[in-house]
Amino acid sequence: MTDELAVLGIECFGHHGVFDFEKRDGQTFVVDLVLGLDTARAAQSDDLRDTLDYGTLVNSVKAAVESEPVDLIETLAQRIASVCLTDGRVEWARVSVHKPDAPIEATFADVTLTITRTQEGTRD
Repeated sequence: MTDELAVLGIECFGHHGVFDFEKRDGQTFVVDLVLGLDTARAAQSDDLRDTLDYGTLVNSVKAAVESEPVDLIETLAQRIASVCLTDGRVEWARVSVHKPDAPIEATFADVTLTITRTQEGTRD
């Protein structure tokens, strides 16, 4: 059985985008994570060592977003999914990257890309 752990609205500041000004000036990115893992052992033991430490994971995700710039949010989302899957207990990761300040010449609320990756590296 797989349970779901969600951490939503992780705000990060990164320098990603196709345009030079995006890389130079940076902008806010918001990340949502939904992770599939079995939490039964942790529920029984009540011990953090038996589950995913989501505080540490959030720090790692922020570091991934705030590191070396990439052009596409597709690349950024894959980077974040890879970070989530470094813990073998995470069976799959659904990562949403929001780019609310994307350089679009129209009124819009958000740009979001959502990907799902598994330990096997395939799409769900």
